[in-house]
Amino acid sequence: MRTLTRLSTQAPEAAPAQAPDTRPDDLDSNAAAARRDLEGRIQGSGPVARETLGQGGAGSARAHESAIKHVTGRAAYIDDLKVPADCLHLALALSPVAHGRLTRLDLDRVRALPGVVDAVGFPDVPGHTDIGPVFPGDPLFVEEEVSYAGQVLFAVAAESHRAAREAVKAALDAGVVEIDEHPASLDAVAATERGEFVRPTHVQERGDWAASLEDAALTVIGEQFVGGQEHFYLEGQACLVTPTEDEGVVVHTSNQHPSETQKLVAEVLGVPLHAVTVEVRRMGGGFGGKETQASPWACMAALVSRRTGRAAKLRLPRGEDMRVTGKRHPFHNRYRLGVDAQGVIQGGEITVIGDCGYSPDLSDAIVDRAMFHADNAYSLGQARVTGHRARTHFASNTAFRGFGGPQGMMVIEAAMDDIARRVGEDPLTIRKRNLYRQGRDVTHYGQSVEQLGLLHELVARLEASSDYWTRRSEIAAFNAQSPVVKRGLALTPVKFGISFTAQHLNQAGALLHVYTDGSVQINHGGTEMGQGLHTKICQVVARELGLDLDAVRITATRTDKVPNTSPTAASSGADLNGMAARDACLRLKERLFDFAAEHFYQGHALDREGMRLEDGHLVAGWGKSERRIPWGELVQTAYFGRVSLSEKGFYATPLIHYDRQTGQGRPFYYYAFGAAVAEVRVDTLSGEYRVEGVDILHDVGDSLNPAIDAGQVEGGFIQGMGWLTSEELRWNEGGRLISDGPATYKIPTFGDLPPRFNVALMEGHPNSMASLYRSKAVGEPPFMLAISVWSALRDALASLTDYRESPRLDTPATPERVLMAAEALRHRGESTP
Repeated sequence: MRTLTRLSTQAPEAAPAQAPDTRPDDLDSNAAAARRDLEGRIQGSGPVARETLGQGGAGSARAHESAIKHVTGRAAYIDDLKVPADCLHLALALSPVAHGRLTRLDLDRVRALPGVVDAVGFPDVPGHTDIGPVFPGDPLFVEEEVSYAGQVLFAVAAESHRAAREAVKAALDAGVVEIDEHPASLDAVAATERGEFVRPTHVQERGDWAASLEDAALTVIGEQFVGGQEHFYLEGQACLVTPTEDEGVVVHTSNQHPSETQKLVAEVLGVPLHAVTVEVRRMGGGFGGKETQASPWACMAALVSRRTGRAAKLRLPRGEDMRVTGKRHPFHNRYRLGVDAQGVIQGGEITVIGDCGYSPDLSDAIVDRAMFHADNAYSLGQARVTGHRARTHFASNTAFRGFGGPQGMMVIEAAMDDIARRVGEDPLTIRKRNLYRQGRDVTHYGQSVEQLGLLHELVARLEASSDYWTRRSEIAAFNAQSPVVKRGLALTPVKFGISFTAQHLNQAGALLHVYTDGSVQINHGGTEMGQGLHTKICQVVARELGLDLDAVRITATRTDKVPNTSPTAASSGADLNGMAARDACLRLKERLFDFAAEHFYQGHALDREGMRLEDGHLVAGWGKSERRIPWGELVQTAYFGRVSLSEKGFYATPLIHYDRQTGQGRPFYYYAFGAAVAEVRVDTLSGEYRVEGVDILHDVGDSLNPAIDAGQVEGGFIQGMGWLTSEELRWNEGGRLISDGPATYKIPTFGDLPPRFNVALMEGHPNSMASLYRSKAVGEPPFMLAISVWSALRDALASLTDYRESPRLDTPATPERVLMAAEALRHRGESTP
């Protein structure tokens, strides 16, 4: 397994302090004069500036800004925060049935139970009772209709977490709740056939797809089920709310979208948004599960806090967390494609059905993205893609890394394998023939695919570096003489669009402060969930201001510092917030440069056009005419010159647009590419298998931080592998989740890591768009590289029919599913004359 280069986290030795009346060698006469002017005024007016060096800026491999805190336990999460002495603790009463009608709820009896301070339900909400993030449909508490097993009926507040949980159990045992149970809808395909949707069906269409099917030499048809996925963040849903002296609250929350939580809390309480402050320092994982579904708990705790005038804390135990929150959407995919004799797609139709659960949540955009990515890296020709949003009686499914893109890609990757078996070619050959290329570079939704050369070169490089064809020959020879154990190999590409598909979310703000000692503080609207966003933002500021990374400090994300923020999602955290931080730096630099050109004028002006900040200095001119002013000197001089040392920045992604009426547009600013080769070994008599090796080459443009980016590629791949192989969600016949903990829900562990795991970042191909230092997003695109493992499993199974047939293999491809697929192939082989 690849090991990251050990990174030094030791700060450089501090430069020796300079005496006030001593002129350093790099200080010109004007700077020395300015220093003399400030002498005597610095003392008592502000700290003396520290010497700083321009090291660790964007583009360099630096450790995570909280790495030492993480490994020493000093990083504070919600459950680590000290609570006020009068803090109340909340526990939730959840519906035991998936569908029904609440006929009785006696909260007065609940409030009378020993240890209960308060109990709240639907009638106790003073403001909005529906907290749907985009569309209505998400009641804070059940009013009448029960829509899934695990929906919140009421919340209890007590002096301790245990007392609250015991009170909930006592209340339910005492029969304070009565529900008239109704039959539940648990089949997304059946719901689609009945026309039961949370949002209208959407269609993207380009060309005469029906004619392309009629005229094609071959027609390939298939369907698949793609399972959901539990976020399984290490830190569960949690929040701490304290009341303010007016009608407001301060909310500490593990949350990817503080501004949305601010809005919903304010609406639930019936107060203005300025009365609610939401703070997020870090999350112990999010993956999309805290984009919309962290808000209900903050709303409930805020409601109790305002009613009682006391702090309120709510944290969900793992089992409750898994039952009450939504998952990655399961999808039912179907395709019918026309191909020529060489296996090149001419056109066809693809249908995706997203199991959305009981409410819209973010399902409209998630199914849209599945449709956008139903082509992955391949030209569909003349095609129609249809997306249904089925309503079922499950928890409302929500954002998850990839946001529908992985489920959409699965359908075309299945088709690639199936086409290869039909035409008798290696699946890699078919994939390469169908890649976007000159003349076929427009997607089914009308966006042109740029950097085609990069896509083809990336696949070719990995094909060569992984020694694909030699391994293919070895595996074919092995399988020919091994009747039980089969090996499989697959190379799959990734093309992932970067931007929120909701245009208005593609904006970000930042707030920059420079203090009189030369230290810098940056705040932005993004949130840190372990992915290194804060580290990259600090690197951006350090690079722009020519400072050492240690001179830049980031603060918790707060709605009273940067308002109206977008969620940290869609792989856009660094793209948006980094550009906003850079904008703030550029604005501040312009102001400082203008001041320096005027203030340091003695005999002749500084070269205003050639000014730059580097290595802790303001530098003007070049060569012998170069003049250098220390950063601290510049800052203090500007302060005494009454120049503002604070600035805000803003960024909005250009060019993107999408017309839902026509299903055409440019929803993505650019595409990120990648490819992975996976090799597996399968016991076809038991279904057991192991991933023996993985080779990855991934495109991040000019990397902002190669160490963090490589880590994101590794983590994304392993998480994707878990989704496709071991992470199986199971419900009983009544719609209750039964895989509700690590004993029954299996995420990848250390032992599941491939023994050979080679990860490389594509170099020499900066982003073709004007992104942050020509970098590319890296949060979500690597997740889909794991499709190579699933495809390799199908490849191994296909050897049972001498590669004439590719089996249907739904996901997660557990050993049971692999065994059933192997048995089905054997049965068909035995029945074939």
